[in-house]
Amino acid sequence: MKLVFLGTPEFAVPSLEALAEAGHQVLAVYTQPDRPAGRKQELKAPPVKEAALRLGLEVRQPERIRHCVDELAAMKPDAMAVVGYGQIIPPSIIDIPPLGILNVHASLLPKYRGAAPIQWAIANGETVTGVTIMRIDAGLDTGDILLQEATKIGAEETAPELAARLAPMGARLLVQALEGLANGSIQPVPQDHAQATLAPILKREDGLVDFRWPAARIACRARGFQPWPGAWTWWRGQRFFLWKCRPAHVETPAVPGKLFSHGRRLYAACGQGEALELLEVQAEGRKRMDSAAFLNGYRLTENDILGERDQ
Repeated sequence: MKLVFLGTPEFAVPSLEALAEAGHQVLAVYTQPDRPAGRKQELKAPPVKEAALRLGLEVRQPERIRHCVDELAAMKPDAMAVVGYGQIIPPSIIDIPPLGILNVHASLLPKYRGAAPIQWAIANGETVTGVTIMRIDAGLDTGDILLQEATKIGAEETAPELAARLAPMGARLLVQALEGLANGSIQPVPQDHAQATLAPILKREDGLVDFRWPAARIACRARGFQPWPGAWTWWRGQRFFLWKCRPAHVETPAVPGKLFSHGRRLYAACGQGEALELLEVQAEGRKRMDSAAFLNGYRLTENDILGERDQ
């Protein structure tokens, strides 16, 4: 089958590799332009570009895909595949391939439509998620479902860890969906829009936690919002990141956010009289460190309450 692939992040690489391995003719790979990265702001190629070059495929990096209608139409692809491309696909492109444009979406649609389904599923305490192969339409992740597969979310699984599991699952389902469309064995199923939930693009303030929340809710935020924006709060007038934490069954002070220690372990008081064990933290401008290193480097006082910006 003649295909055009649109994708950018590491999550999309297994899908591109799977299409090539399955023998599809990938006419071109569209990905985002190289962007400055790191302290030196040197140009860095997207992971999909690196994979495409390794596979010997043609790479195109337009600033806006909507300007590529004529060149895409001229290729006459049978179908197109989109995996985390990073731009909205306009109707003028959606109408080009006869078999449509297939999208690998990292949730069980219609739940968690949007840019950050993995992060929000974990942050909201979901225990099951999955991958959906959807045929793109003009809406936001509203197209018909072709295939779905569910998987449990590990009790301590982080967003990067879950993404690493879902990416090859999505790649396998994408190949299956294309085969099913070609032989007529797959019939698209409309989504139940009444059951839809959203997973909007993350903002820095989404990572701010409130220690009046139950401990489990904060722990889910810490797992879900990695690597960015992280779960963070205020401590001694600066941002304080909670990179690894878990609910704990210890007696806690009455004030939510109060930092305290027991037996060289670091805790924070939470809502409902609960406690959160802080396993790995980071004070702004410092390196990430485990709780033992933190307790060795900082002397806790009665005024150390997380969430109070002015201390």
